[in-house]
Amino acid sequence: MSTVDLVVFPEYALQGLSMSIEDEILVNKDGPETEAFAQACKENNIWGCFSIMERNPGKMPFNTGLIYNNQGEEVLYYRKMHPWVGCEPWYPGDLGIPICIGPNACKLALIICHDGMFPEMARECAYKGAEIMIRTAGYTAPIKNSWKFTNQANAFQNLMCTASVCMCGSDGTFDSMGQGMFCNFDGEILVAGTNRPDEIITCELRPDLVREARIHWNVENNIYQFGHRGFVAVKGGATDCPYTYMHDLAKGEWNLPWDKDIIHKDGTAFGYDPPTQVYSPAQK
Repeated sequence: MSTVDLVVFPEYALQGLSMSIEDEILVNKDGPETEAFAQACKENNIWGCFSIMERNPGKMPFNTGLIYNNQGEEVLYYRKMHPWVGCEPWYPGDLGIPICIGPNACKLALIICHDGMFPEMARECAYKGAEIMIRTAGYTAPIKNSWKFTNQANAFQNLMCTASVCMCGSDGTFDSMGQGMFCNFDGEILVAGTNRPDEIITCELRPDLVREARIHWNVENNIYQFGHRGFVAVKGGATDCPYTYMHDLAKGEWNLPWDKDIIHKDGTAFGYDPPTQVYSPAQK
């Protein structure tokens, strides 16, 4: 399609919905598989978003997303920050959430699957300037409703379009749900897919309208108002941080009132050995 700027493939598109950490199905970021992605984008004059399970020597692999431009150049490199524990064994992402300039000068962000269940992820994307947030996934049918309302909420709460794609069909063990969708910055679903394998959905997204809303909206300009509480009553609004969970997380002291009662705190229920390594992010 000559009018398509960017094609997005779902999470696990390369290896299938497998939690295997066998080296034979893992990929290096600059290996032959990613070279093929880049070449395909260049040959077809189109941007592409792809999924790999990336080798991480001495540690569990990363679940990684890559975006290439229509010249075959890597423009975004992201590691999934919130693996779908306890069934996914992937190492927690350590690169933050990057933003890139996409087709027609739009600002793009990429998150992966379970990331989208945390409102802080979408807020971080928008706070760093993203106008369109891509969400790739491999979810199965029980997540269908949660998938829908989080895609909508992530859009509306941040005045940001969301473009979300999920694997579809069965591999004999897992039944992935499909249900790709585009949401406008006001949370409205513009286009919704079904659970039919190999279905392709397309949509025109308007980042210019995102920019307009972020500048001109008064009520419900929530991403601005979050840092300027009550600006009608006080000049500039309150700019403090009154949220206990933010302070505790920043100090490494996250502790829920029911923390001691939580049963699942590792992957043993899914057959994984208890981890012995402590999180060690990449050197910046």
